[in-house]
Amino acid sequence: MSRSNRHSKKKGNKALKIIGSIITIFVVAIAGYAFYIYQNLASTVNSMQEERTPSSLREKEFDLQTGDPISILLMGVDERTGDKGRADSLILVTVNPNQNSMNMLSIPRDTRVEMVGKGTQDKINHSYAFGGTEMTVATVEKFLDVPIDYYVKINMESFKEIVDVLGGIEVNNSKTFTYEGMTFNEGKITLDGEAALKFSRVRKIDSDFGRQDRQREVIRAIIDKGASPSTVMNLGEILTTMGNNVKTNMTFDEMKSVQKNYAEARHNSTQTTISGSGSTIGGVWYYIVPEEERLAVSSMLKEHLELN
Repeated sequence: MSRSNRHSKKKGNKALKIIGSIITIFVVAIAGYAFYIYQNLASTVNSMQEERTPSSLREKEFDLQTGDPISILLMGVDERTGDKGRADSLILVTVNPNQNSMNMLSIPRDTRVEMVGKGTQDKINHSYAFGGTEMTVATVEKFLDVPIDYYVKINMESFKEIVDVLGGIEVNNSKTFTYEGMTFNEGKITLDGEAALKFSRVRKIDSDFGRQDRQREVIRAIIDKGASPSTVMNLGEILTTMGNNVKTNMTFDEMKSVQKNYAEARHNSTQTTISGSGSTIGGVWYYIVPEEERLAVSSMLKEHLELN
């Protein structure tokens, strides 16, 4: 093999690693960016990065270089013109490289919790409308009593752009249904951006838990498509789309460390939910989580984060 061919192959291999890392940090927030082929793409990372004070629930600072377990809150925010938006999709990801494991905890959007900073009880997805990212992160921390080290916020209204730039995704649909004039057949189906957004949003056909299952299925499909060789050709466009629609408090160097020390944990992942029941309070329907269930989930998360 000639030197130029070896160089081309090396660049191609790096590109595959980068694509897989970028898509994973978008959907489950555990892979990071590694390092880029083109230095001028670093500006995309800078446009995504936001500042946030470290969690007060951490007794000591974690070390990404040694692989301390970390938590990352994935926020799917439904921001539309003239609307402050709500955090309609909340998934807390805990990653433990010592156990080579990852857990994804879905928090129902109607869960009744204390709004940190307001001192009132409301649906957890309203925290974003009241106080943006800071209040949402603080409210989830208060509810689960675990530190949130990082967050990845995705604008769900622009979510379809990311799916389209990937060339569509294939998902496994558990039931046939029609939503907003679009029919989704049971079995393996291919979705473009608009269809993927509708597939992720619908919940009237079953429940909020069914909606969460569909969201996780879309997440899985994006990971698979993002890691495919065909994605390499769209690297620049993917990065531009990500920069416009994703925000995180993870720095470029932290992303590289996560890629190096945590990425393999995604191959051993579990999915959990919080048990509760519906109740109408003051004419408003809420999802009520019993205290013993909240404490059990909190204990499980602390154990995975090695905080006990």
